[in-house]
Amino acid sequence: MSVEKVSCLIIGSGPAGYTAAIYASRAGLKPVMYTGPQPGGQLMITNDVENFPGYPEGVMGPQMMEDLKKQAERFGADIRYATITGVDFSGATHKVIVDEKTVIESDTIIISTGASAKWLGLPSEQRLNGKGVSACAVCDGFFFRGQDVAIVGAGDTACEEASYLSKLCKKVYMLVRKDVFRASVIMQKRVLNTPNIEVLFNTETDEILGGDGVEAIRVKNTITGEKKEIAVTGFFVAIGHEPNTSIFKNKIDMDENGYIKTIPGTSKTNVEGVFACGDAQDHVYRQAITAAGTGCMAALDAERYLAAKEAHVA
Repeated sequence: MSVEKVSCLIIGSGPAGYTAAIYASRAGLKPVMYTGPQPGGQLMITNDVENFPGYPEGVMGPQMMEDLKKQAERFGADIRYATITGVDFSGATHKVIVDEKTVIESDTIIISTGASAKWLGLPSEQRLNGKGVSACAVCDGFFFRGQDVAIVGAGDTACEEASYLSKLCKKVYMLVRKDVFRASVIMQKRVLNTPNIEVLFNTETDEILGGDGVEAIRVKNTITGEKKEIAVTGFFVAIGHEPNTSIFKNKIDMDENGYIKTIPGTSKTNVEGVFACGDAQDHVYRQAITAAGTGCMAALDAERYLAAKEAHVA
């Protein structure tokens, strides 16, 4: 394999990665970014983004990612379309393997691989994704003001998002597959005490109906098998997220769900010179703006780490 030496390597794109690239470039770190299998991350499948500062009329997700990419390139970021297939953080210089062909050695590594929403697996779910189907109520709930919507999930996140939607929507149907919630008691009470949230226990989604947008859902009772249609214009999936961090397993500290652990108030991991930002380490907020913020933190942390290292050598 060929070997290349760099000062700062960014793994993954999206708001966190591109922001890290902008800051690292301006700091003279000459960052190299590998975009991964989905350049731009989850926002590439997001139509309208109306809650990112600086876009008063809103912006399409792919356009915003293109804007961030161009900004990073303007300052000299080297953006490459390939996937990291292996990592070695055991030495003083960190190594990664690119597409099983090239070894990159880097003094600092910024991980911004993001997370992916878990889906039900229905073909109609993917067909109508961005056309009424969403995995983020905070991101997209605004578009369904005064309308009837449905949300799938039984945990704290689902309850929190159902409560959020209830403040915007006329009616919220909450579909819970079993006869109990998985959420904490306080979150259950909040949902059950909200008048315009109707919880349907023992209920699973059979199909999402609609042509160019969601028009209704067909649900199935998991005990009786009975099916019925419910008219809704929005369908939210809140069954969890999967951090895209499997390649780092046993290489870096993670929590039980695979999110990379960082020292509070920083982007530093337990491995010296390796930093994490965005949804790969954030299971709480998961917003484009918070991802961008931590991308900035990671670049600044990497810059300071390199400066301290050079001062020590001198």
